[in-house]
Amino acid sequence: MARQNNSKPEATHEAEQHQPVRRRGISKWTIVQWFLIPVLLVAALCGGMVAGYVVLGKKEFSDVLHWSTWKHVYDLVFAP
Repeated sequence: MARQNNSKPEATHEAEQHQPVRRRGISKWTIVQWFLIPVLLVAALCGGMVAGYVVLGKKEFSDVLHWSTWKHVYDLVFAP
């Protein structure tokens, strides 16, 4: 039986040490996450306000689109 040498040769070991470190770039998925998550959060906030105003408040949907409605709600919540 012949003996097998399982150790790596010195030439390949030295070549591995001299390779430059590669930096990872920003992937497309990371960029999508940076834009998609805030958009989904704003959409959830708007959807929640509409659902709360129409379903719980029993008001008309067309009133949700008026700025004065939300100003009045803000004034009610943060009144001194």
